[in-house]
Amino acid sequence: MSAVALAIEPVVPPQQATATARPHVTVRGLCKSFAGKPLYTDFNLDLPRSKIVSIFGPNGCGKSTLMNMIAGLIPLDKGEILFDGKTLKETKIGYVFQNYRDALFPWITARDNIAYPLRRQGMKEPQVQARVDELIKLFEIRFDLARYPYELSGGQMQTVCIMRALAPSPEVMFLDEPFSALDFEMTLFIREKLQEAHVATGVTMVIVSHDLEDAVFLADEILLLTRRPTSIAEIVPFTLPRPRLPETTADPEFVRVKAHTLEVFRREMQA
Repeated sequence: MSAVALAIEPVVPPQQATATARPHVTVRGLCKSFAGKPLYTDFNLDLPRSKIVSIFGPNGCGKSTLMNMIAGLIPLDKGEILFDGKTLKETKIGYVFQNYRDALFPWITARDNIAYPLRRQGMKEPQVQARVDELIKLFEIRFDLARYPYELSGGQMQTVCIMRALAPSPEVMFLDEPFSALDFEMTLFIREKLQEAHVATGVTMVIVSHDLEDAVFLADEILLLTRRPTSIAEIVPFTLPRPRLPETTADPEFVRVKAHTLEVFRREMQA
C-alpha cells in the first residue's frame, strides 16, 4: 500500500511551535466534515521521524479518521499531507487494520499473506522468501505459517497482519487498535514484538487506541485530541527507555504520564 522532566508541561501545538527537527509527516490545513458538521478545521500536525505516536481522545473525536486520512484511506475535504516532503503515492506505508479477521486473505496461507505485498510490488521469489524468513526470525514465530488464517488464533492472525504490514519495509506504519481483540498474553507478546520491530527498522509508527494504558505504553508521544470540532489538546512526551517490559506499568514515570494523560482526557470530556 501507497506516522524526563519532573513534571509534564503542556506542549504547544505544532502549528505554533518552532520546529527543532524536520518532521517525518506534516499535516497542514486539514479540513473534514461529515453530514455538514465539521470534524477537523484547519488542523495542523507534525509527526516525528522514527518515533511511535499514539492518538488518544474522547469517543467520536475522530482518532481513526485522522489516521485514515493521513494513510490515504479517507479523502480530505481540504489540506495537504506530506511524508518527508513527498506525497502519499511516493511513500511506502504499512497498515494494520483493527478487524484482522477480515484483513487477511482466507484462501492463501499465513505465509503467503505475509509475502503478498512483496509479490505485488514485483520482488523476485528468492528475495520474497528471504524477507519472510527474516520476519519469522524477528517475531520468533512458533506456529505453522503453512496454515490458513481461519486455522489460527486471534493473536496469531494479528501477528501475521503486523508481519505483512512490515514486509515491504514501510517508511510509516499505521496501526488501528492493534490490541483491542487480544487476550493479555498476546497483548504482551505484540507489545514486545512491535518494540523490537521499531528498534530494528526505525519505522515511524502511528497507533490509534481506545485503551489509555496501551496508548501510553509504546508511545514516544501521546497525541491527545479534544472533543469535536477536533484540535490538539496536548502532545505528551514519554521518554522511558526501551525495551519496556510488563513491569513498566508500575514504573513511577509510566504512572505519572498515564495520570497526566487521564487528567487531560477528563478535562476534554467535561469541556
